[in-house]
Amino acid sequence: MNGADAIKPIFEIDKLFVNYGHVEAVRGISISLMPGQIISVIGPNGAGKTSLLAAAMGLLPSAGDLRLDGESLAGVGVEERVERGLCLVPEKRELFGDMSVLDNLTLGAYSRRYPAAQFRRKLEQVYARFPRLAERRSQRSNTLSGGERQMLALGRALMAEPRVLLLDEPSLGLAPLIVAEILAIVRGLRDDGVSIVLVEQNALAALQSSDYGFVLETGEVALSGNSAELARDARVHATYLGGSTED
Repeated sequence: MNGADAIKPIFEIDKLFVNYGHVEAVRGISISLMPGQIISVIGPNGAGKTSLLAAAMGLLPSAGDLRLDGESLAGVGVEERVERGLCLVPEKRELFGDMSVLDNLTLGAYSRRYPAAQFRRKLEQVYARFPRLAERRSQRSNTLSGGERQMLALGRALMAEPRVLLLDEPSLGLAPLIVAEILAIVRGLRDDGVSIVLVEQNALAALQSSDYGFVLETGEVALSGNSAELARDARVHATYLGGSTED
């Protein structure tokens, strides 16, 4: 393969800085996401993981360069980023609790302004991926279980046809079996061509579900590498995975 044919990153974060007043939450982080790849971002609370995603989505002011398909996102607002194919599923899911499952999914499609027939096809695709949402389509979202709310948050993002999905702590507050189900869905999205940045407190689950990983500490990349290799790294294992690599 020559240089002209080389696969290029679909999403790039280059020397990103995020400040809260005089506090630097993110300090010069650079990350590249390839098409059809999951990269995981792990690290302790306060490491800058959520700030990284919020800045990437345009929700926080930042310095540095963000590029989608090689084009800078400087000056591009949140809604236009969604229209270009970048979507965030936030840590707190931020669903409209008094609205039905269907209404929340409909809001997810707002930026696309689908014709009616195309909207119905997209909705059926989401229901096919999340059958429980189809069963509960008329149910208010604040009556769903934690796992169902996470599925709805994912489904709402998928209604916008993202090419790059930013996932902030999708396993938060969920039982282990539900975590496994959610992360299997995430891997399925990757297999269907969605590129994903996965921020996770559950380091083992994140590394098992991703292709490449980054370890953040105090706003900086402390380690990075192939996810399987990171999971075997003595420092990562001792700090985040609960023991030595000889366990």
